[in-house]
Amino acid sequence: MANEACSRIAIINQQEFLVDPNLNRKGEGLRFYLARDEKAKELLEKYQNTSDQRLRSAIIGTSGALMLLGSTFVSGGNNKQALVIGGISTIFINFLVSKTIDNNNEKYLIEAVHEYNKRREPKIYFKSKDGEVTEPKMYLEKTWSF
Repeated sequence: MANEACSRIAIINQQEFLVDPNLNRKGEGLRFYLARDEKAKELLEKYQNTSDQRLRSAIIGTSGALMLLGSTFVSGGNNKQALVIGGISTIFINFLVSKTIDNNNEKYLIEAVHEYNKRREPKIYFKSKDGEVTEPKMYLEKTWSF
């Protein structure tokens, strides 16, 4: 889902809107509508603020890469092996934690749309991958790409 974040589409009044038109602020395409409902706006901001916390991931990923790079300059067998295993483990765990946080964060956007749809018009619907218009719901999806 994170790979396809920029192509997510919402249907509002039979018009298609990009949910994430801005690469830096996920969910910004729905702000105009969600800002009309205080609870929905609050949830959208929580969704965006959680999405913005990338510095931790960048620092941990960089430290893992530096451990791998540092292992090329170490000649000792045990030290070199420890740096390689530590670097790979750090990068892998950082990847899993980041993906888990991203997937769990989606519930805030879906909940914001539900809150808006309860009290406001026009209703917001999400367009699925196969073109169907659906009510927003929580689901778990995992895609791998390298």
